[in-house]
Amino acid sequence: MFFAYRHAFSQLRDPRYRRLLWAGMALSLFLLFVLYAFVLLMVQLLFPGALFLPGYGQMVEISSIFSLGSLLYLLWLSIFLMVPVASIFTGIYLDDVADAVEAEYYRGLPPRNRIPWGEALHDSLRYFGMLIALNVLGMAAFFFSSFWGITTLYVLNGFLLAREYFTLVARRRNSAEVAPSLFKQDFYWLWLPGILLAVGLSIPVLNLAMPLVGAAVFTHLYNRLHPAAEATPAPSAADPALSDRA
Repeated sequence: MFFAYRHAFSQLRDPRYRRLLWAGMALSLFLLFVLYAFVLLMVQLLFPGALFLPGYGQMVEISSIFSLGSLLYLLWLSIFLMVPVASIFTGIYLDDVADAVEAEYYRGLPPRNRIPWGEALHDSLRYFGMLIALNVLGMAAFFFSSFWGITTLYVLNGFLLAREYFTLVARRRNSAEVAPSLFKQDFYWLWLPGILLAVGLSIPVLNLAMPLVGAAVFTHLYNRLHPAAEATPAPSAADPALSDRA
C-alpha cells in the first residue's frame, strides 16, 4: 500500500504526469462546483425562499454561490462532496492516469482493453448514486456524532472507492465478468488504501489532487497483485501475446 502512494506522488517528476495532475485538479474543481451548485439548487426548489447555510448565513439567490463566503463554505462541504466527485472522475479520467503510470513503471505490458466511454461513465454513475446517498447521511451523522460519524464514513467510503477504482483499473486488462471477481479476491489488501483515499478526499485543497492520486495508487496495486500474465482480455478484443512485466 505505502509503495503505491509513494510512487503515485514521486511520479510528479514526470512532465506528462504533472500535466495530468493539473488537468485533473481543474476537472475535480469543476465537478465539485457543479455538484455544489446542484445541491443548492435542489434545496432551493424544495424549500423556496432564502437558503440558510450554517456558518455562512442566508443566500437570497442561487447566484450567491459565487460570493466569497459561499466559496469558503464550498471548501468545507468538499469534505463530503469530493468523494462523489472522485467517483465521476474515474469514468472521465482514469484511463489517462493509468496509462501514464504503466508507461513509467510497468513497461512492456500488452495492449489494454479499450473500454467504451459510455460503459466507463455508466459504471461511475452507478457508484456515484451510492456515494451521494452515503455522504448525505454522513453529513447528518457528523452533526450528531462527529467522531464516530466521520470514522464510519471513512470506512464505508474507503470500501466503495476501493471497489470502484480497482474494478475499473482491472477492467482495462480483464473481461467485464472477471474484473469484479478480482476485487472480491483482493479486497483485504485494498480496503485500507481506499480508506486513506477517503481521508485524503476530506482534506480541503489536497482533495482536488486525490482523485488522480487514487487512480495512480490502484493502478500500482492492480499491477502488483495481478501481473500481466494473469490478465484475461475481453472476449471481443484480440488476444495479444502476453509479455513479462518489466
